[in-house]
Amino acid sequence: MQFLQTEKALQQSRQFGVKPIPLLRPLGWLARGWSDLLRCPGPSLAHGLILALIGVAIFFLARHRFWLLAGAFSGFLLVAPILATGLYVISRDLERGLKPSFSTVLRAWRPRDGRLVVFGVLLAFAGTGWVMTSASLVTGFTSTPIHEPMDFLRHVVLNEESHLFEAWLALGALLAAPMFASTMIAVPLLLDRQIGVLGAVFTSWRVVMEYPAPVALWAALIMLLTLAGMASLMLGFIVVMPWLGHASWHAYRDLVSTRD
Repeated sequence: MQFLQTEKALQQSRQFGVKPIPLLRPLGWLARGWSDLLRCPGPSLAHGLILALIGVAIFFLARHRFWLLAGAFSGFLLVAPILATGLYVISRDLERGLKPSFSTVLRAWRPRDGRLVVFGVLLAFAGTGWVMTSASLVTGFTSTPIHEPMDFLRHVVLNEESHLFEAWLALGALLAAPMFASTMIAVPLLLDRQIGVLGAVFTSWRVVMEYPAPVALWAALIMLLTLAGMASLMLGFIVVMPWLGHASWHAYRDLVSTRD
């Protein structure tokens, strides 16, 4: 049964071709994402404000437990692709010459066939698993309680007698890399086309394996902009998150051949 489901997902994935792109094409995605943000600022910035408020809430809930805060923020970023669903819809409507509004975004969040819901639940499980793993790693291998950012910096990052920080980063990368490969194309593809969750994930992996260099550049740009948003006390998230969401739609359109 499992084999049949996998074979069906592979067949669904093969319906879509992978377009060739140059190394620096991700810069073009950012340019087009920025254009979409300027063309539809209200709903876009509302998304960014909501995501920034979620980031602030995470900070205040875990500000005295930095061992939990570090994992919670990175876990939040794992589920960010599904939270950008409304932004993909805005970019799609702009591409079609329509005028998206707040009602357009609200309609995008109405469950239709459950595929995005299922994928969102899977991402939430993955994010929760990383939060728990991260917290267990930091608290289990440090002799000093980690409560504040300076505690994390002093006893984890700058501790020359321990390689805990390196292990924490390696473990995070081990989870983040396949998650990014699975979600880069999958969420906008699920929104745009009738394809199963597993088929969308296979398509995303095909893109990553076909063009690893541009995809690596895109991942680095996402990381840099996200860190900039965090460094601005979450205020930057108001602009950065919708910018990246719109750009991600253009990444999907540039990479996946949908015959339209």
